[in-house]
Amino acid sequence: MAVKGRTRKYLDLNGKFSKYAEALLAKGDYVQANEKIWGATAQMIKAIAAKRGISLRAHQSIAEFVSKLDDEKPELNLVGDFASAESLHVNFYEDWLPAEIVQKRYDIVKRFIRNVQKFL
Repeated sequence: MAVKGRTRKYLDLNGKFSKYAEALLAKGDYVQANEKIWGATAQMIKAIAAKRGISLRAHQSIAEFVSKLDDEKPELNLVGDFASAESLHVNFYEDWLPAEIVQKRYDIVKRFIRNVQKFL
C-alpha cells in the first residue's frame, strides 16, 4: 500500500476509534473507552509516520516516534501528553482509574491528537 494510502487508512481508523471512544464515555463504559482512546492515538501517530515513509508496528516504536516528534517541537509537550494515552491503555487491562481521571486524561489526549496533526 502506498504511503498516501496508508496515511489515509490510519486517519480513518483514528476517526473511527475517536467516535467509539466518545460513545463509550457517554455510556459510562470507561474500560472499553480507554482502549479506543489508545487506538485513536496510535493510529494518528502511525498516520504521521506513514506520511514520512515510516512503518510503526510495536508499542515501543510508537513511543520512540512520539519522542522524535517531541524533539522537533518540544513546546507541544508531546511526550508528556502521550503518557496520558499510555495510562489509559494500561487502564483498559487494570480498570483502576476513576471516571473523572479517565475523562481528564482523555481531554489531554485530545489535545495531543490536535497537536500532532500539525505534523500532517
